[in-house]
Amino acid sequence: MPGVLKSATENVEENKKRKLELIEETEKSEDEVKQLKKKLKKEKKEKKEKKEKKDKKLHKKEKKVKDKKDKKEKKEKKEKKEKKHKKSKEEESEKKSEESKDIEISTTTEKNNGNWTYQEHEEITNLSQDELNQFWQKNNIEFKGDEIIRPILDFKHSNFPEDIKNVLKNFKKPTPIQSSCWPIVMKKRDCIGIAKTGSGKTLTFLVPAFIHLKYNDPELLKSKKISVLVVAPTRELAMQTYDNAKEFGEPLGIKSYCVYGGVQKFEQKNALRKNVHILIATPGRLLDLVNEGACDISNVNFLVLDEADRMLDNGFEHDIRKIISNTRNDRQTVMFSATWPQSIQKLANEFLKNPIHITIGSAELHANENIKQIVEVIDPKQKEFRLIELLKKYHKTRKNRVLVFALYKKEAVRLENFLQRRGYNVASIHGDKSQEQRIQALNNFKNGSCPLLIATDVAARGLDIPNVEYVLNYTFPLTIEDYIHRIGRTGRAGSSGTSHTLFTQYDKAHAGELSNVLRDANQEVPEALRNFGGTVKKKEHKMYGAFFHEIDPNAKSTHVTFDD
Repeated sequence: MPGVLKSATENVEENKKRKLELIEETEKSEDEVKQLKKKLKKEKKEKKEKKEKKDKKLHKKEKKVKDKKDKKEKKEKKEKKEKKHKKSKEEESEKKSEESKDIEISTTTEKNNGNWTYQEHEEITNLSQDELNQFWQKNNIEFKGDEIIRPILDFKHSNFPEDIKNVLKNFKKPTPIQSSCWPIVMKKRDCIGIAKTGSGKTLTFLVPAFIHLKYNDPELLKSKKISVLVVAPTRELAMQTYDNAKEFGEPLGIKSYCVYGGVQKFEQKNALRKNVHILIATPGRLLDLVNEGACDISNVNFLVLDEADRMLDNGFEHDIRKIISNTRNDRQTVMFSATWPQSIQKLANEFLKNPIHITIGSAELHANENIKQIVEVIDPKQKEFRLIELLKKYHKTRKNRVLVFALYKKEAVRLENFLQRRGYNVASIHGDKSQEQRIQALNNFKNGSCPLLIATDVAARGLDIPNVEYVLNYTFPLTIEDYIHRIGRTGRAGSSGTSHTLFTQYDKAHAGELSNVLRDANQEVPEALRNFGGTVKKKEHKMYGAFFHEIDPNAKSTHVTFDD
């Protein structure tokens, strides 16, 4: 019993002890809760303060950015306003300067009753007939016409306006064709000039064209219609003339443009809507644009037919006649050609008014005596090997300009690939290349970045590429005329050059006429070439063959009477 009481007492005490522990734990947990609440309240407060601080900072930053943006916008607005004001001021001053230019031009022209006139220099007037004959004989000049117009022997003998003289300041003296033709054209006479390629024909007609536009009739510069038209047979020649017209004409305020086939018409039509003073064109594309109403040449009063014989050879006679019929009747016409066949004479008699005729050298096609001509008779199979040998000799530095002629497009492509594989920096121009590719190749050759060029006969005539030291004829051309035009790419404007021709048994039909060309130019005729014989085949007409008989357009008809 006592044991039972003891255990009960112990239980009571344990319960009491447990209760006390529970009370202590409860009190303790309440304190902890209070502390936790206090801590949370403090954290909340700190968080709120932090947020407020952050918002304040952000607001300050945003305000700063906004202020900066506003400041920038204000500055831009101010600059824009100033720029606009400056531009309007410049336009105003430009307008005033143009007006003053117009006044200057008008005062210059008023001195000569509204027209600049060519005045013969006193020194030229005082030249004796013997001195004139000596000049003509020395330069092999033949003069035909109803009046003798004395040549300009030096730039000081011209009374060109100062800005025209500035255009010519880099030239030492006029070439024979320029000396003879400038006074004739500037006296507003129609003129025919026969001269070999590389004789300076381009400036022979461009300088009078500039004077015609700026001084003879200054109103033409304000007109939106084309006043000067230059017609050329090929794209390359047209572009070359355009480059010269742009280079020398732009400083004078004269705008030029060039149209040719092989490219889209859209860009050309857009350009022709603007103010164009001088238009350089190939016959086919020009006629297309005229027929479509995109090009108006009805105001053309200065017409140039450049390389007229080539245009007729290419079958453009009908196009040329149509083009001329669309120009003014009172125009001045200037014609240049390398040869003087009956077809050109007929065209000149029909469209030129009492022209003065200047021939430098011969009306027949002759090779330039400044060119050393080497003709090498060779086995056709050895041509590629020999070409590499010649390039090692003539293109040793790989920096000097060398022009290699091929006969066909495929041959040009093959040669280009052949030389590229052997490490040569080479390009080519032929009919299968786009106009852009041809322009690029030609420009690279001209500026020396690609000094070796393969070409078909598309480049053989009219192109003025400076400093071509050597011309290599890999394959002989189809005609002797093409041979002369090919080698004429070197030895231009009085400089010397060398041509080297590979002649094979397949070319023997041309042996006789090639020998004659070499003899006429005082060149050596190799024995191997003479062995082919000296027969020269009579040239047949393209349409009528050997039965064609040329009739002199100047010949008078004879009246035949019969006895009864």
